[in-house]
Amino acid sequence: MIPFIQLFSLYVIIHGTSGPGGGFQGGVVFGASFILYIVAFDIFRGRERLPESVNMVLSSLGLYIYAGIGLLCIIISFGVAQYLNYGFLPFTTHFQENRASGIDLVEIGIGITVIAIMASIFFDLVGGEENKKVRE
Repeated sequence: MIPFIQLFSLYVIIHGTSGPGGGFQGGVVFGASFILYIVAFDIFRGRERLPESVNMVLSSLGLYIYAGIGLLCIIISFGVAQYLNYGFLPFTTHFQENRASGIDLVEIGIGITVIAIMASIFFDLVGGEENKKVRE
């Protein structure tokens, strides 16, 4: 079930701009699938799959994607555009296609951050420092 839940969450992230859903909702579903993996197998296997260092990189990566797209909009338009005005992105020559691509990238960044934060909150609630120890 876990791969199907994760596939559905990616669908929710990508199609969130044209329907219900988005980065936060898809990230929560993906994070819940990871929590389901931990519940089904073991907290130690879950920590091996997603160590704290990887979790920190993922949470930062999502934030950098979000902020980077916004700053790129300002830089490319030479200060004319507002923050996160996706129409000025240099992906295509069509304003509407650029907007759609920019929104999708921002939603992916939000989804990555939400996945990492959900996993971090779960690990903190389950055992804090105790679950960081490797199973002996």
